[in-house]
Amino acid sequence: MTVRLLDLFRIGLGPSSSHTVGPMRAAARFREHCLAKGLVPERISVDLKGSLSATGRGHATDVAVMAGLHGWSPDDCDVDAVHALPTTLRSDPLIPWGDGMTRLVPDDVVFLPWAAYRDETLPHPNTMVCRAWIGSDVVHEETWCSIGGGFVRDTAHLGDDINVTRISPPVLEFHDAGSLVARARQISGGLGDVVLVNEIAWERDAGRVGRGLDRIYAAMRACIERGVARDGVLPGGLNVKRRAQAMLARVDAGHVDASYAHIARAQAYAFAVNEENAAGGRVVTAPINGAAGIVPGVLVEIADRLQLDNDRIQSALATAGAIGMLVKTHASISGAEVGCQGEVGTATAMAAAMLCEILGGDPRQAEMAAEIAIEHNLGLTCDPMRGLVQAPCIERNAMGVAKAWSAAQLALHSVLSNVVSLDRVIKVMKRTGDDMRREYKETSEGGLAVSLPEC
Repeated sequence: MTVRLLDLFRIGLGPSSSHTVGPMRAAARFREHCLAKGLVPERISVDLKGSLSATGRGHATDVAVMAGLHGWSPDDCDVDAVHALPTTLRSDPLIPWGDGMTRLVPDDVVFLPWAAYRDETLPHPNTMVCRAWIGSDVVHEETWCSIGGGFVRDTAHLGDDINVTRISPPVLEFHDAGSLVARARQISGGLGDVVLVNEIAWERDAGRVGRGLDRIYAAMRACIERGVARDGVLPGGLNVKRRAQAMLARVDAGHVDASYAHIARAQAYAFAVNEENAAGGRVVTAPINGAAGIVPGVLVEIADRLQLDNDRIQSALATAGAIGMLVKTHASISGAEVGCQGEVGTATAMAAAMLCEILGGDPRQAEMAAEIAIEHNLGLTCDPMRGLVQAPCIERNAMGVAKAWSAAQLALHSVLSNVVSLDRVIKVMKRTGDDMRREYKETSEGGLAVSLPEC
């Protein structure tokens, strides 16, 4: 595996890891490269193409790019300052740039219409071109791709391994689900234990890995707490009302059937996370923002109910991460590449495997739970209305919670091995995404999105 656990789980801004977090990081990298060359341009421009253009307005891609060009990071930036950038830059378009200043006008971050690059073969569905200008001359240009989950690559390194920080081979090497299960059995542990052994060896510091996972879990809980504390209408013009607070209140008041209450609570938590995401708040990519509510919703609910200790929570996150690593390596977690099957489908599989192990499942059963979860999300399209990560995205996270529970229970109570392996279903997901028409891959040009067209 080439994906690091704490790279898969990132703390960043909503509403999208590929359309907000990724572009912010890419723009910041472009700035770093200019500064390394000693360039202080007169102005900066950025062309957004593909899905970044098609749904970028609803995903605040332009605002994220402006933040990145300031050198801000999605995990610790001032959220309010980011959202205010279109206003502040129209008032004063000069931003600090090394020892000087450069001009950044909101209109210079351009959503290019498809007709403008119809005959161009994009290196990736999420492509942006950054240019530094002096007068009428481009003095530096870079093309960046946001490849899902907040990961970015410039075109020169698009085919490289996702991870560039790993400095030695893994202690317990695995390259697919079959070898992951084998390594788990080898150490008489779970899927997440394999990942943790490797991460600790790379870091040479078990405490650092644990602290990183504690920070991720704390961010998940904080996001849920913010989400259930707020009501009102989400921004963007769809008039989608926040529902998490009312949903949780019904559970707490006993208005939900007792046999379903644990799932209903987890679904309320998932709503809370994705409502925060839709409002541009700080969330954890798990593995992407559009599906960020499923893993936290399932984990926080069962951790509280079963009083899980810190070690079990860290192991659970690592198990979820192991499944995300497999999909990221062999298929995609980007809706612009494979549709929502790669987003909600992957997050549901991560939660299902994690939950299965928490409930006592062995590595084979956890692998089966993940396979069931992906299998029953195959073909799911990414069709956000008006390019906003609200409808149908928020409810899909709640459905992912229910599917994760169902997949875990089916795996735990099945007396036979699964007919289709997790490795095979991941390959099918990739082929299905390749066959899917572009209208159904985060362009808002098909599916539910056309029932309320973007103006």
